[in-house]
Amino acid sequence: MERYRVSPVTVARAVAQLAAEGAVVTRPGSGTYVAPRARAAKDTIDTGWQTVALTDRAVDIRSLSDALSPVLPGSILLDGGYLHRSLQSGNALSAALARAGRRPDAWERTPPNGLPELRAIFAAYTGLAADDVLITAGGQSALSMAFRAIAAPGSPILVESPTYPGALAAARAAGLRPVPVPIDEEGLRPDLLADAFAMTGARVLFCQPCYQNPTGATLSADRRKQILDIARASGAFVIEDDFARHLAHHETPPRPLITDDRDGHVVYVTSLSKPAAPSLRIGAIIARGPVMERLRAIRQVDDFFITRPMQEATLELLSSPAWDRHLRVLSVALRDRCRDLSQAIAHHCPNWTVSRPAGGLHLWVTLPPGVDDTALANAARQQLVTACVGRRYFAAEPPGAYLRLSFAEAADSSELAEGARRLGAASLRG
Repeated sequence: MERYRVSPVTVARAVAQLAAEGAVVTRPGSGTYVAPRARAAKDTIDTGWQTVALTDRAVDIRSLSDALSPVLPGSILLDGGYLHRSLQSGNALSAALARAGRRPDAWERTPPNGLPELRAIFAAYTGLAADDVLITAGGQSALSMAFRAIAAPGSPILVESPTYPGALAAARAAGLRPVPVPIDEEGLRPDLLADAFAMTGARVLFCQPCYQNPTGATLSADRRKQILDIARASGAFVIEDDFARHLAHHETPPRPLITDDRDGHVVYVTSLSKPAAPSLRIGAIIARGPVMERLRAIRQVDDFFITRPMQEATLELLSSPAWDRHLRVLSVALRDRCRDLSQAIAHHCPNWTVSRPAGGLHLWVTLPPGVDDTALANAARQQLVTACVGRRYFAAEPPGAYLRLSFAEAADSSELAEGARRLGAASLRG
């Protein structure tokens, strides 16, 4: 106070600010002291030895995110993979979690396979038995388990081209080599699939037959049997990722591929984070034969079992009338948003080709020749709108330039229209 000629109030405020910044430490009954200084640079630990010890088994997550400029405040998000909060089943899930938490056995251990009642609900999707179901911590965890259980490190795995980047990352983390097989508007091409199995010797195919990510394509009825016949002839597994079963817009989705599988070739994966809420990390693997025994063993080695309160809450949610009401409302909302964004893109970006799906959360856009998708996505961010760069969905070189646009994470249809307008402005600037 004497040195700077200020009042006690000013000094008290200054000390409080220094404490908030970590420069001083207040000890009640003792006084206020200068905080210990950070260690000088010369005291920094040397972790260089870890580079040698870890060898070259790096986990490549570059496909999980775009290497683009930062998202600026006020941006419209067309690059999301989940529902906007207004579309989620938040209220019903909160009520289900509260009911589950009041159960006397809420914190008891569950069977490694999962709660029998919850397994029965997932089994009903496919017509298989509850004993064939393993509850997982979401779809991504299920894919990681399936890849590790089925294929040996260093072996090839056939994937749709384009495909879900999370599957590419999980396969590579398991030491597998993704080999792309092109798809078209009817899904995976059987003629090229047979050639890929023959040329690579692969014993695993990963595919999304229903509302595929990113294209939204659904495997046609004619091709379903062909895909299974080819897998059977090749002695191969088919990992079916059915993440979008509850995301149909205006039709009943086709039955899972596993329902037509007689001999245990299909390993079925599904989850609930897309139709319910991002943090509902509950999914399931359905399989038959020795592969299920291996998956159960991996489960016990990895984490013993999935937390019971979340399983109980999921069981409460799926068993309540609120879940069916939520899915009906969600179907209409996704249909309307898909239509609105498609029309807005056609108006503001007339030289773009948009694939309009019958389900899912995204539009797949083919850009005109000569357009760089990364440059366009960066330009879009300067216009305060985000989009996913298409090349990250390909295991090898993409055949063109693409964008994936989400119509589910924006606030409403007016925001989707404004996002399309900003994309149009970005394309003109590009």
